[in-house]
Amino acid sequence: MTPTTTASAAALETAAQAAGLTLTSVEPGTDFSGNPTVRYTLSLAADPSKNHPLELSEGFNASEPKFAAGLSSFLQETAIRLRNPRPDVFLSLIGLPLSFGKFAWPFHGSTSGADTQIVHGEVRLEEGGESILHAKVSASMTLTFAEIVPALEQPFAEGFIYNAVRKTMDQGQLELVKSGNRQPVPVTTRYYSMKQGKFIFNDTTEKQRHDFLAAKVFWLSGMLGANMPVWIADPRDAQYLDTTVAELKSEAAKLAKEGMLELSADGDWASCTDALRATEEKHKAEVQDALNFIKPSFNESMRAGETNM
Repeated sequence: MTPTTTASAAALETAAQAAGLTLTSVEPGTDFSGNPTVRYTLSLAADPSKNHPLELSEGFNASEPKFAAGLSSFLQETAIRLRNPRPDVFLSLIGLPLSFGKFAWPFHGSTSGADTQIVHGEVRLEEGGESILHAKVSASMTLTFAEIVPALEQPFAEGFIYNAVRKTMDQGQLELVKSGNRQPVPVTTRYYSMKQGKFIFNDTTEKQRHDFLAAKVFWLSGMLGANMPVWIADPRDAQYLDTTVAELKSEAAKLAKEGMLELSADGDWASCTDALRATEEKHKAEVQDALNFIKPSFNESMRAGETNM
């Protein structure tokens, strides 16, 4: 390791420990363009079996003060999220439980000559059985948008990239398939309010947030998590739904009164109840409706071989 890389690793380890994480592995790697990277494994100190991959450019210096706040926030959220039974799974607003993986950080410049920065990854539909339907994604943002981000590295972009993928899925612009090419996820300034200084993905109603939390707990706790509690006060979901953590906790409290959730004493965690599990048919129907929605009808003739294009 270079002196810069060593200092960066030491700063990262200190910040990780402060968040309740440990660096269980550090390995050399390369990014999409062949540039050197450092691949870390972040493990939950209280349960080393729970881990999250982190890949940074070799030249990124985590010890620089300007990165401290963003890095600390990422690590603290990761430590809490790793307590979920499936930390890699997030719900889309149209009701699809999606796992996120195989993201190749950091961003790399477009090879097509476009003035964009790109990161590749994959999302998979998770219903409790074998995960077959998936979408390989190519999330791209312009250099103008990139100026908003403190660094084109995973800790500063993972959250809004995952939310952009969810949003693109909600718009019917990503298809879950058994095999296929990468599908574009444009990350533009329409997802960011310069005036408010924050990302905005969805303008949701109280009912939408209520239904979202019910579906999230049904899938992540009931179907995928053996009724273990899931983090309903996740800031990443709050950003995605354009709401606050306090509002998410308020909606969860209402669901608890309805008998749909069992809340922790602090209101941050919720597990599935028998009443919520009884709505299985409804939630599975929502998944099927969502799959029908994102299936591009304009491709049907080509699928059937009825075109000479």
